[in-house]
Amino acid sequence: MNGEERQSAGTDTMLHPVASLLAYITAAVTLEPGDVLLTGTPAGVGPVVPGDEVAVHVSGIGSLANPVVGR
Repeated sequence: MNGEERQSAGTDTMLHPVASLLAYITAAVTLEPGDVLLTGTPAGVGPVVPGDEVAVHVSGIGSLANPVVGR
């Protein structure tokens, strides 16, 4: 967050395997290119406020960054 690594974990630490999650979700919803599935968070979560930028990186795929905006 804001250029500082706050969390780091691999899919091997997830409670449910990615393939199982995808099977469950796609039984009810058609996923489209660009859809993002949020699967939870490892230790290190903290407050996020408007003005922050949250970025994620997936090895072999790339990065995605979004600003946090208020309502």
